[in-house]
Amino acid sequence: MTLGAQSVTGTGFAARVKRGSAFTLAGFALSNVIRLGSNLILARLLFPEAFGIMALVIVVLVGLTMFSDIGITPSIQSSKRGDDPDFLNTAWTIQIIRSVILFAVACGLAWPMAEFYGESALVTLIPVTAISLLILGVMPTRFDTASRHIQLGRLTAVDLASQTLGVTLMLLVAWATASVWAMVVGNLASAAIKVALAWMIMPGIPNRPRWERAAVHELVHYGKWIFLSTVASFLVLQSDKLILGRYLSMEALGLYNIGFFLAGFPLQLGHALTGRLMIPIYRENPPAQSADNFRRIRRVRLALSGLLFALMVPLALGGIWLVDLLYDTRYAQSGPVVVAVALAILPQILALGYDQAALASGDSRGYFVLNATRACLLVALLLLAVPIAGVIGAALAMGLTALASYPLVVRLARRHGAWDGVHDLVIWALSILLALGALALHGDAIAALIADN
Repeated sequence: MTLGAQSVTGTGFAARVKRGSAFTLAGFALSNVIRLGSNLILARLLFPEAFGIMALVIVVLVGLTMFSDIGITPSIQSSKRGDDPDFLNTAWTIQIIRSVILFAVACGLAWPMAEFYGESALVTLIPVTAISLLILGVMPTRFDTASRHIQLGRLTAVDLASQTLGVTLMLLVAWATASVWAMVVGNLASAAIKVALAWMIMPGIPNRPRWERAAVHELVHYGKWIFLSTVASFLVLQSDKLILGRYLSMEALGLYNIGFFLAGFPLQLGHALTGRLMIPIYRENPPAQSADNFRRIRRVRLALSGLLFALMVPLALGGIWLVDLLYDTRYAQSGPVVVAVALAILPQILALGYDQAALASGDSRGYFVLNATRACLLVALLLLAVPIAGVIGAALAMGLTALASYPLVVRLARRHGAWDGVHDLVIWALSILLALGALALHGDAIAALIADN
């Protein structure tokens, strides 16, 4: 066996990183092929308003999940007790309690959301979809321990199997009913199948209710800043839809959601890779500890950023043509949205991974400060830009937030010896060239969409 083959098939850390990267990339590619295929079929079976209504439902559930996150997954990934049954069972017990509270809050928010957005269907859609929170609440900690040790084969298989079966059921219901309820059924089925498969085939301890005071203290102490950070992260990830939903029709919000769905693929891949790989990598190779560690991480980040940038090129340059190819004329306005969102995402790709260095070092407070600043900037810019420029204003606000918060990213990365000026200079230069090319090709289409607002 060659040394290269050993580096992939062996049991060492480097081998697990390479296998984990391969599984994550393959899983992400297949997952998004399924998502895109189902989205194209749904676009023909349903109507643009359905995507706007469901976007608001998902925003509520994601918001509740993030607003109550105490960082159980990163705690298990980074803690010295991450393989201790008492620690894991305590984390699992907290997770269940949290899921019950979230479901109750979701039910309580249904009527106010329906009144605020003038959409009566939300009264029933939100509580029924929120049942998925109860289902996911009993997810075993085996998922987290697999990620801790970068053993992602079965984890990826469970994700893909649950998604495939859930999507299949969703499309069947959509074909039979032509109703937004098809998305709800698919969401619930996917959650139930994922939890069932995790219990059946994932290796790890059989979770039992446990309440160990030391574990609770560690989880809460580590997670208090994670909790505040995820509140900020929710605003960063979802405030565009919340604000657009107030100013736009459900049809216009649905068209934005389609465009964001397509343009967001590379950033979602980046979050998937950094979320599953970078904390263990930084934990095992602290960049401030040695030049060799720094060079290893540079190679990983250059490879990651290069891949994501390559995926952004066809979206930024050909987003309008892509929408024309894939969707019918009802969705034509999603084309300029793809281009605008792709350009807004470019500076976000530059910063991916730096915040994971802080989490790997236990600096959850620094992680919070960065996310809170981003959230405040984004909400302020959205409130200014959306009334003037609509969906393009939302994309502009995202891009400006990433640019304005970059100095804070550098400061946090330097604190942990992780900032890489060479990497950032390369990605900045490529991003500027791509943005100029995209605006030269599609500037008129973007300006026309602003004028139509």
